[in-house]
Amino acid sequence: MLDYAAFPQQRQEFIHQQLLKNGRVVCATLAIELNVSEHTIRRDLLELSQQGLCKKVYGGAVLSAAKIDNFAERKHSYRDEKHHIAKKCVEFIQNDSCIFLDTSTTNLALAKVLPKDIKGTFVTNSPEIATCLLQLDYCEVILLGGEIHRDTGGCVGAVAIQQVKEMIFDQVFMGGCAIDPEVGLTGFYYADSEFKKIVIQQANQVIVPLTTNKLPVVARYVIAQPEEIDIIVTDSALETELSSQFRKNGVRIFSADQ
Repeated sequence: MLDYAAFPQQRQEFIHQQLLKNGRVVCATLAIELNVSEHTIRRDLLELSQQGLCKKVYGGAVLSAAKIDNFAERKHSYRDEKHHIAKKCVEFIQNDSCIFLDTSTTNLALAKVLPKDIKGTFVTNSPEIATCLLQLDYCEVILLGGEIHRDTGGCVGAVAIQQVKEMIFDQVFMGGCAIDPEVGLTGFYYADSEFKKIVIQQANQVIVPLTTNKLPVVARYVIAQPEEIDIIVTDSALETELSSQFRKNGVRIFSADQ
């Protein structure tokens, strides 16, 4: 058996593989498995985090989310998965509701599959989503204003924030770059993440639709704690242990393939 105490490079590779496999690692567990001190493991995690391979959290580390493309480029990735997620999300929407669709390519897919006869008020900070919503004959569509954030494709500045603060939403469909059962929903862009926080404060129910490649991983800025999220909708079922971790915080999990 390899003496991991004497080979830091191999030890860090083992830790990285565990991160890729499980999405997170625990210092105490790794110390036992590799027969080294927790101090050594923490030093390894620091080096891995400096390489952008993980993000240190209390007691261990989680896998870092890959930097995302801009809105226009993301529209062409995971198209089928997003379509299936969108169809599942429709099941949660009731007529005569006030619903916020955050700027995300999955929510763009949702806007495209909404029933033509649906009634209600839809609010969005995405011009492209608003354009799709205008195809619905019985819906009021409100587009938030201000400067458009080029990478996210949505308005997230002071004007949009002030408008959101004057609204109460029955449901919010919130996009994000990554989600983890302990850290919560996270994003890569500070202004966008801060805007999302305000939206969540105005919501009676928060639904997060996202593809399974975004969990369990962590991006740079926290958007919502796990307990602030009501429902997660994914394209395929999560592993039992991961689902259980989310459910401990009161999060319900739904997958498009069930």
